[in-house]
Formats: sequence, C-alpha cells, structure tokens
Amino acid sequence: MKKGAAGVSACATHAVLSGPALSRIEASSLQHVVFTNSIPLSKEARKSHRIKSLSIAKLLAEAIRSIHEETSVSVLFV
Repeated sequence: MKKGAAGVSACATHAVLSGPALSRIEASSLQHVVFTNSIPLSKEARKSHRIKSLSIAKLLAEAIRSIHEETSVSVLFV
C-alpha cells in the first residue's frame, strides 16, 4: 500500500487462523483473505467482512467420480 497499490488481497488453502491470526487480519491493510472451506471458519471469522470462503465441493465430487471411474485426477489440477 505504501508503494501505491490500490488494494491488497491474500489467499490460502486452509483457514487454520490460530492464535492472533484473525485479529492480525482485521488490523492489516488486507481488503480480503480468501480461503477454501476445507476447514470450517470460526464464528468470529464468519463475521469478518475481510474473510471470504470458497467451496471445494465440486472439486471433491469430481475427484471422487474420477477415482470411481478409474480415470486420472491430475486433470483437476492443471
């Protein structure tokens, strides 16, 4: 932000948010932090206007289908 960025966002796979993580996010310059819903968000994290959660349901369903049909799951990650 000091160098002129209009906004800053972050993303991560799992929303562990241990210790002071949530308060640090709230006190930061981050506009959004996007996580997958592979770990349920705490009640406090769900209330945060900065934290967004994306569903991995479709990805898991496709992986299960691929395994069941004995086809490659690598196409899900390319």
